[in-house]
Amino acid sequence: MDWEPLRQQLEQIFEGPVRLSRWTFEQWLREADTEAKGKGAPPKSLQYEGQIVFLVHKEQQDALVLSIDAARLNQAERKLVEMMLDTRRAQDKKAVPAASEEERKAGMVRDWFKQQQDLGLTNAEMPDALVAQLSLYSTKIPILLYGDYSQSRRVSYQELKKLLESFFDAEMILIPLMDKEWLILGSEKMLSMDTTDEREYGEEDTLEDTLAAVGYGLHEMLENEWVGECHLAIHYPMTPAKSLYATVLQLRETMMLGRTYHMGSNMHLPWMLQLEKLIHLIPEAEKAGFLERVLKRLDSALDAETMTTLEQFFQLDCNVSETAKKLYIHRNTLLYRLDKFKQETGLDVRTFNDAVLVKIALLLYKVTKRK
Repeated sequence: MDWEPLRQQLEQIFEGPVRLSRWTFEQWLREADTEAKGKGAPPKSLQYEGQIVFLVHKEQQDALVLSIDAARLNQAERKLVEMMLDTRRAQDKKAVPAASEEERKAGMVRDWFKQQQDLGLTNAEMPDALVAQLSLYSTKIPILLYGDYSQSRRVSYQELKKLLESFFDAEMILIPLMDKEWLILGSEKMLSMDTTDEREYGEEDTLEDTLAAVGYGLHEMLENEWVGECHLAIHYPMTPAKSLYATVLQLRETMMLGRTYHMGSNMHLPWMLQLEKLIHLIPEAEKAGFLERVLKRLDSALDAETMTTLEQFFQLDCNVSETAKKLYIHRNTLLYRLDKFKQETGLDVRTFNDAVLVKIALLLYKVTKRK
């Protein structure tokens, strides 16, 4: 359920800030017990650090709460807000349909995933009975979705599934994994979807190109039609009955690497993150030693313009002409920037060895600077 409209309504009524936040339910019980002081039933609201805090909704181990400045409402108004929340919860309880049979089956897969994760396993084959629940024997295209939507927004399983099937014009399997995290399994027909990418005559897409096109198209639709910003990771076709658990772990790793080393990107592709994966496995002490040696020459040279230039240069396979076009600068201007970088660092990125060295240093540099 989306509580944001109610928060905005209360903000207008009390002419002051009303905050929607998340506590642990344990914290709510602890503070409520202090407020009740043995009076019997736990309170529906409590006073905490100059705020009146109302319990909005309990979700597993969390509690969604509304906070209003205590000076802005009297005891009667406090009771009215409690009644308003009670009424809203009762209405939504009647309005929410029972989970579909398919959603129940997807929940069984999610619970099995959690069991394997709690055991610390890195590879596990699903039991046949569970595979049969969602017909996971045929080849599927796995996509991991993480929605950066508000904590207060509840995303409906049926709403998201309907949106996905409308976009792909095909049956989709949707499995909720964790809070805001969804696993999407589509048929191989997704690979034959018509894309609008312009290609040279006779040029054929690789499997990676096709998967990337599917991912970028889905990401654009989700950001425009669903809940705004989200992250996607897509993997090669696989057979869920044999390797679904391992594939999900790989998708999570792909998304982690993409979000760590490429903060501006929302689409994460494993074949584009192989160097990042290798670097991430290096012990921290080794990383620090490498940066200490190389950054003595790089630190002063890596301004915003130089960073952008080098990233585009590497992205376009060190092609000077294509990089100049992409940056909308003259070819000689780009050569001047690369020569200046060479003078300041002693590293010529037009040579293979120096290009590899600078590429690795840039990846670690960005992560180090954020720390």
